[in-house]
Amino acid sequence: MQQQKSLNALAFSATVHCLTGCATGEVAGMIIGTAFDWSNAATIAISIVLAFVFGYSFTSYPLLRAGMALGAVVPLALASDTISIGIMEIVDNTVVALIPGALDASLGDVLFWAALALSLLLAGLAAYPANRWLLARGKGHAVVHEHHAH
Repeated sequence: MQQQKSLNALAFSATVHCLTGCATGEVAGMIIGTAFDWSNAATIAISIVLAFVFGYSFTSYPLLRAGMALGAVVPLALASDTISIGIMEIVDNTVVALIPGALDASLGDVLFWAALALSLLLAGLAAYPANRWLLARGKGHAVVHEHHAH
């Protein structure tokens, strides 16, 4: 039972870690696209790119600070975050796109922020089972955790 609880806690932690990077990039992309009045497609595209950039960066930075070489860190970040961020991006952008008026809302509109918050919450919930499954098999964030003591 303790191992199950530990796995659930680790999966939750991995999901929150991944969601933090994903959300940072997603919010930045939505703000940039909205502020510059970009098309919905361009706004979503920059949000996705930034979500991956921030997600990978949040994983890579502590490993680089610990003295690991960039050539060793990049494959670890890709292995630990790609599936989780991918799920989150599919869910959060789909949710925002499905909420009427969310993509057309301005930065000062409650709808903009409420839709973004809801989409990120649902994205985290969607990614949790995948992160748990990966961790149980020694994949995903488990790969990074092996190197934390580096």
